[in-house]
Amino acid sequence: MRQVVLIVNPFATAVNEHRIALVERTLARHANVRTLLTQHPRHATELASASAGEVDAIFVFSGDGGFNEALNGLDGHATPIGCIPGGGTSVFPRTLGIPRDPIRAAERLGESLERGRTRTISVGRVNGRRFGFNAGIGLDAELVRRIEERRSRDGRPGDAAFVATLLKLLAERRGRFDPALELTGLGRASFLFVANANPYSFIRGFPLMMAPQAELEKGLDLMAPTKVRPHTVPRLARYVMTGRGQISDRRVITAHDLDRIQAFCDAPMPLQADGEDLGDVTEAVFEAERGAVSVLV
Repeated sequence: MRQVVLIVNPFATAVNEHRIALVERTLARHANVRTLLTQHPRHATELASASAGEVDAIFVFSGDGGFNEALNGLDGHATPIGCIPGGGTSVFPRTLGIPRDPIRAAERLGESLERGRTRTISVGRVNGRRFGFNAGIGLDAELVRRIEERRSRDGRPGDAAFVATLLKLLAERRGRFDPALELTGLGRASFLFVANANPYSFIRGFPLMMAPQAELEKGLDLMAPTKVRPHTVPRLARYVMTGRGQISDRRVITAHDLDRIQAFCDAPMPLQADGEDLGDVTEAVFEAERGAVSVLV
């Protein structure tokens, strides 16, 4: 029998004891399962690193934060990873086409392990930290920070709270964002979205299409508004929601399939990766690790 580890974040939105047991039982039809529960931030990184190379696959039942931690634990290892959605959004497995129901996802990924059905993908890295689907400086990182603050007070905010937080942030700035960082070789921008996959993220069932050409097998894509004014917000929002629309090259910097992006901020700005707040930075280097990870699909 194959040997696998199941890393579980017991505090993730859609994770509870009953679902853990069902996921274990489902995977056990395909392999011997050893379940490990995370106990503190970055614990999934430690568990994945300790298990990689010792088992046939690592499964992670968590939200995007747990998937991100596990990807960082697999650095330098070829052990395949299976991502079972356990968060409120679970962007990474959705970009891979994994079912949102954790039991269906576990059944599909267990079959993938048995049949050797994997996909080799690229991941991004920003200031040394890997990310699976996106990273950003400025607007989305500030939004991540505010959502996390709200989560610590009120529990996990829903999509309505996410939208309300975004609208409040835009209102505070009166819809105005001036150039605040320099992208080496590309120009100045007000904030930066870096995509390793498309969609960039989701609001409920709606994909956000900041970089519609991004592919998991390629390098990094970017989208960076040079300057935002109240009258440009609707056009920018339409582009983000659809990946289409007339966006002037003067208004937005875009680039596709890059190996490296370097950003210098005029003042410290928030940085996020896969929805995790990485603090304020004055400089960030984004790099593509091509063909870095094997994922079960």
